[in-house]
Amino acid sequence: MAEQFREQGGAATMDPSPVARWITSTLMTHLFSPGTVDRRRAKAEKRRIRRGAPHRVEYFHQVDDGYSHLMAQVLPRLVARYAIELHCHLVEGPQGRNVAEPELLLQLSRNDACHVAPEYGLAFPCHPEPPASALVEQASSILAAQPSADFTTLAAAVGSALWARDAEALASLARHHGQAPVQQVRAALDAGNQRRAELKHYSGAMLYYGGEWYWGVDRLYHLEKRLAALGADRQPGEPMLVPRPEVDVGELRDSGTLTLEMYASLRSPYTAIVFDRAVQLARDTGVTLQVRPVLPMVMRGVPATREKGFYIFMDAAREARAAGVAYGNFYDPIGEPARRCYSLYPWAAEQGKGNALLSSFLRHAFALGTNTCHDRGLRKVVEGADLDWRAASAHLGQPGWEALLEENRLAMYAAGLWGVPSFRLLDAQGASLLALWGQDRLWLFAREIQRQLQRGAPDAA
Repeated sequence: MAEQFREQGGAATMDPSPVARWITSTLMTHLFSPGTVDRRRAKAEKRRIRRGAPHRVEYFHQVDDGYSHLMAQVLPRLVARYAIELHCHLVEGPQGRNVAEPELLLQLSRNDACHVAPEYGLAFPCHPEPPASALVEQASSILAAQPSADFTTLAAAVGSALWARDAEALASLARHHGQAPVQQVRAALDAGNQRRAELKHYSGAMLYYGGEWYWGVDRLYHLEKRLAALGADRQPGEPMLVPRPEVDVGELRDSGTLTLEMYASLRSPYTAIVFDRAVQLARDTGVTLQVRPVLPMVMRGVPATREKGFYIFMDAAREARAAGVAYGNFYDPIGEPARRCYSLYPWAAEQGKGNALLSSFLRHAFALGTNTCHDRGLRKVVEGADLDWRAASAHLGQPGWEALLEENRLAMYAAGLWGVPSFRLLDAQGASLLALWGQDRLWLFAREIQRQLQRGAPDAA
């Protein structure tokens, strides 16, 4: 277990000083408040108008990334629908401390894209293995040879051939549209990587507009709403290209055949904005909910950078706002506050209040701005879960919880997942029906629950 508590320092420190914790908390609360975000966007628009510039959107395409292929299918419609000037860049995947598990990330992108694509009216084949490196290189060489306008129209066709493992189709595209030599491909990737770094990001399938990042089709609705508000929508009033999916609990109710697992941590902004909604989904659909807490990433040796942290907090604030979830008054619970709460979890769970304790902690840390470093703040958490503080004090700081969290971490990794929140839907025999990462997949689990109940209608209420 010692390795799981390894201190990394810097942006990934798990035990900041009181001053550093206060500064981080104050900064994050201010930077991503609705008012600050709106003012930042207004300044960006004023600068654009003053320069007489178009609505310039930059897109960063990673050839071997499933999310990039989904986004590529939407690019032509995005350009047709909105009065934007789209500039496309070819990039590689996250590097260094911005990604902890590069192979798992690519595997996840393929699996996730396979499940999400049909829900969005897009296409992605279900292949567990990555495409051959020779095919990836040829796909890159074709796209590196294209000017931005042709890149927009060609990226989906190149991706379709690549993900179908169709070497003949890629060769045909190369003959008709040309392909760049190795040196030009390298130069294009270096230029794309450098531009993305200048704009302070690290991932593929990303769109950048007016000082803000938008991740692929899942965050496109944020960009669409922003462009529409600026008068750049050529079809105002029409449905968005990729609207935000709603969590529809459906009509069927389970009678004990399905279990929804949720892997959650106490310092995850995404966990904070989905925890109560996941609990409510299980309650509304009748499925059994099993919450499996794990250590926050930086407390289990997963690296983090300032750029990654800023993007996650910004994106979570934006997602919370769209979902109508209280969020943003933040006091960082990393390190000792999280450990102290986890030490109370087994005791709370014995009383049937384990989920209530985690929910209360997340609400106090991410929405109420409670300083949970001291007993005064933690007492608010405990009493907010309808637990007795005096009784809790006897268990505070006691060992024994570490093994449980490590068991949960290993189970999460065994399912091909590593970030939180992650979800698994299990059948009555404990077999996995669906396993995905992200608060923005709760809607998909709601749909899958209904599909499973429809298949076994006699067991559903």
